[in-house]
Amino acid sequence: MELLQVADVVAREKNIEKEIVLSAMEEAIQKAGRSKYGFDHDIRAIIDRKSGIIELKRYREVVEAIDPEGEARQLTLKEAKRIKPDVAVGEFLVDTLPPLDFGRIAAQTAKQVIVQKVRDAERSKQFIEFKDKIGEITVGIIKRVEYGNTTVDLGGKAEALLRRDESLPRENLKVGDRVRALIYDVREEVRGPQIFLSRAKPEFMAKLFMQEVPEIYDGQIEIKAVARDPGSRAKIAVASRDGSIDPVGACVGMRGSRVQAVVGELGGEKIDIVPWSEDFATFVVNSLQPAEVSKVVLDEEKHRLDVVVPEDQLSLAIGRRGQNVRLAAQLTGWDIDILTEAEEQARRAEEFAKRSALFTEALDIDEVITHLLVAEGFVTIEEIIETPISELAKIEGFDEDVAAELQSRATAWIDAKKAELESKRQELGIQDDLMSFDGLKPDQILKLAEAGVKSKDDLADLAGDELVEILGSNAMSLAEANAMIMEARAHWFENENDNGTADSTGASAPAAAS
Repeated sequence: MELLQVADVVAREKNIEKEIVLSAMEEAIQKAGRSKYGFDHDIRAIIDRKSGIIELKRYREVVEAIDPEGEARQLTLKEAKRIKPDVAVGEFLVDTLPPLDFGRIAAQTAKQVIVQKVRDAERSKQFIEFKDKIGEITVGIIKRVEYGNTTVDLGGKAEALLRRDESLPRENLKVGDRVRALIYDVREEVRGPQIFLSRAKPEFMAKLFMQEVPEIYDGQIEIKAVARDPGSRAKIAVASRDGSIDPVGACVGMRGSRVQAVVGELGGEKIDIVPWSEDFATFVVNSLQPAEVSKVVLDEEKHRLDVVVPEDQLSLAIGRRGQNVRLAAQLTGWDIDILTEAEEQARRAEEFAKRSALFTEALDIDEVITHLLVAEGFVTIEEIIETPISELAKIEGFDEDVAAELQSRATAWIDAKKAELESKRQELGIQDDLMSFDGLKPDQILKLAEAGVKSKDDLADLAGDELVEILGSNAMSLAEANAMIMEARAHWFENENDNGTADSTGASAPAAAS
């Protein structure tokens, strides 16, 4: 019974199941038994859960023929029948062994096994407990600070790590201070579960607002997006599900009490509370507050925005070191270019002139028709061919005859360009796989060929910045160039065999360089 009492005390002290402690004891006794009778034997220890009596037993399996590697654990059928006449192959003969007299070494070994098993159970319980708390805020006491990395005591023998890059800049944390942080990751490692905290992630600020603003906690106000420059400035977009509640006012609180509580926790970080809008252009305008915006131009294909502001609002829209526009870009998820009204007019004039020159040259038409096409939003010759004649005829000053003639000239120009491309292809030696590569226009293929890129493998060998340099930054962003290069490399990895060698084409996959 003393054994059961010890197991009960340990289980309560370590806050784990009593069964885990008893299983650890059985394993320890079993290990001590094998060290006495031989490790080749199948010796099992059983502790009676009611009386605490220990039984030590040896198990031997009845087999047709003895396996030399498991000789001590087996018996032939003939030998087994001498002990138990009705025994069959596959059954186990069980012998009860005398109780162990634990010596000093055996007792020490048993203790180590029990301690290790109990520690493993504690770690497993801790991992399960904190794995379910990822994304929640916790409070702890700072235990150690080493090279900017802070160890936080969460109580109950659990420790967490607040790394330097997840702390607020210029935040001076000292041993013994209470600290609030977000649990953002829990990993099972050799040393046990590792809990990682953050005070710099956007989710931490969102959780702080949830604690301070009851309407957010109740679901009446929803946090749509958060962007942070930790320790300096942040933007949070909020929307109300109840038309009678002002989301911005609720987050600010009476005399700014709610937002100031969050600002105080974040070390004075300035927070812009932005009203969310279903109209994306309106949301962009709100996200650039406090700057005033004149116009927003969206490029949905490239997820890029051109935001036009008055001259006197330019520095405010960009912010110190680009902070305001950078946070707005994080909040909206789109790339944002800030232009003054004069710059936007100059860009429009340049684009207008470029399109006009293209249509005048390709279609051999006068300025009036050219300006009408540009004003209608046509950008390429292909768009004119793809537009139904009935739609073209609706343009002011056009009729079906004019529309048909324009399409005829556009088709002839495209055919001439294709013939020219085919001729240059033969001349430059451009490969079929580059000609058919998705995403490249004919003029871009020619630019690449003139730069020595004549096949898909040549394209795959480029770095992203090299591709942008060849085609021009106006034609392609660095992110788009990197994506195109990775697409060109895809066949390398598809054709590689299990040994990592190249396929029959001789192409091998070098390290990605982008």
